[in-house]
Amino acid sequence: MDQLRALRYFSKVVETGSFTKAAETFSVPASSLSRRIADLEKSLGANLLKRTTRVVQVTEIGQLYYKQVQDVLAQLEHSDESVRRYQAKPTGFLRISTMVTFGEQILIPLLDEFKTLYPEIILDVSFSDELSTLSRDEVDIAIRGGYAPNERVQAVRLMDNEFIPVASPDYLSSNGTPKNATDLRQHQGLFFRTPNGPSPWLCEQDGQWLDVSGKVLTISNNGTWLRKEAVLGRGICMAPRWSVQRYLDSGDIKELMVKPKVRVNQNKDLAIYLLYQKQQYLVPKVKVAVDFLVSRIKSS
Repeated sequence: MDQLRALRYFSKVVETGSFTKAAETFSVPASSLSRRIADLEKSLGANLLKRTTRVVQVTEIGQLYYKQVQDVLAQLEHSDESVRRYQAKPTGFLRISTMVTFGEQILIPLLDEFKTLYPEIILDVSFSDELSTLSRDEVDIAIRGGYAPNERVQAVRLMDNEFIPVASPDYLSSNGTPKNATDLRQHQGLFFRTPNGPSPWLCEQDGQWLDVSGKVLTISNNGTWLRKEAVLGRGICMAPRWSVQRYLDSGDIKELMVKPKVRVNQNKDLAIYLLYQKQQYLVPKVKVAVDFLVSRIKSS
């Protein structure tokens, strides 16, 4: 027995005083509605209604039962309406996980505008360069660098993520400017720590990949600090071009034009991706966030 439907039928009969009128409200046959209420009475072991050929009367226990179930039905309607509103407009907590530097330089400047557009969305933003699994970490949207993941998620390419070797003019003045990739082995290196260890400096020569990493001076999973160390002349750092562009523009650091080209991965098509679970795009808060971020970042 569908008790919830039976409760709604019973309540409408009490309110209208008629099986026929109640049935018209739900667009069902009066006989079907009557049978469901009879099943409800049987399950309760009590007569809720007195049936005659002309009128329907509510029994004493039926009156008491009617009053008690109204709170249940009202709360259910309130809950249903809350779900409908949740699915109809962007609202609720939006959990975003982003790479630290990308979040500081690119994401944060966009969030004020996003909050103005969608004031009922509560942002919960975490900054981490560690890999994250959307379903495990309860993240709605993740922004990560690398290549399109094998994870069963939607991956939208936001921008290139080319890594380049950089150093300050003071460092190069004191230690010389490398011309060949293998020259880097004689220089001080500032390395980003990945789950597999320090990110190597690689180049392809005569069809072979060579490790041309410099001498390890510093290792960290904080890219911001490593770039500041490079600006201070501590050593050479491999960094995403977008993350050091302002330092290149100001002359605080220089790009090293070594040959062959140096990379941090044999995959030559590194990029930054916005990741989300496909089914979550149906949730308004996720949809508007994905559309907003993709539009703003791709057009910048």
